Amino acid sequence: MGAVMGTFSSLQTKQRRPSKDKIEDELEMTMVCHRPEGLEQLEAQTNFTKRELQVLYRGFKNECPSGVVNEDTFKQIYAQFFPHGALPCLEGSPCVEFLPPSPPLPFCLVDASTYAHYLFNAFDTTQTGSVKFEDFVTALSILLRGTVHEKLRWTFNLYDINKDGYINKEEMMDIVKAIYDMMGKYTYPVLKEDTPRQHVDVFFQKMDKNKDGIVTLDEFLESCQEDDNIMRSLQLFQNVM
Repeated sequence: MGAVMGTFSSLQTKQRRPSKDKIEDELEMTMVCHRPEGLEQLEAQTNFTKRELQVLYRGFKNECPSGVVNEDTFKQIYAQFFPHGALPCLEGSPCVEFLPPSPPLPFCLVDASTYAHYLFNAFDTTQTGSVKFEDFVTALSILLRGTVHEKLRWTFNLYDINKDGYINKEEMMDIVKAIYDMMGKYTYPVLKEDTPRQHVDVFFQKMDKNKDGIVTLDEFLESCQEDDNIMRSLQLFQNVM
């Protein structure tokens, strides 16, 4: 998947290939265990062009020849290509204010497996235990080119671990703790062990407007859009990957 994103980042510098290659792309899409939806349909459902989808698919297929990626493979790819932080979390969610900037970290210092588990859970929208190409490009489209509202809804889904439509304090703590385990110990100054809990307590109180112990989507959207720091961080999505 890292190859997918690296390939996508160079799209603007490449010229269109001959139509023969386009035909080969379509034919290759029939040769995997899972055949994704037609490019025209995905083009209509996402913010990517057909050409961009072709490039993304080639990269996805190289990483996942079967046409789907399971959680173990997702974790391995994430650990290799995102060692410094969390894709949506540090760039577009409440916990953006929890961690100070940190210097680049060697791959061996970071354990991203727990956060990658939650990230996979958000990508796996059908909760089947696998992520298809359609799932991948739909999420990528939102994170890179979606509206603020779409990005916030996606982030809410990340925090809603059990998919019951609400975020409770334990779920928020699990996500923030996963980020702390991945990055917080290597920030400067070093964060204290109780820092994640303190931040969650403050932020959950701010978001739980009716004090019923859960955060609804409406409360989440309202709270995030009231916070200038979060809104500024969302603008950085287009530069991620």
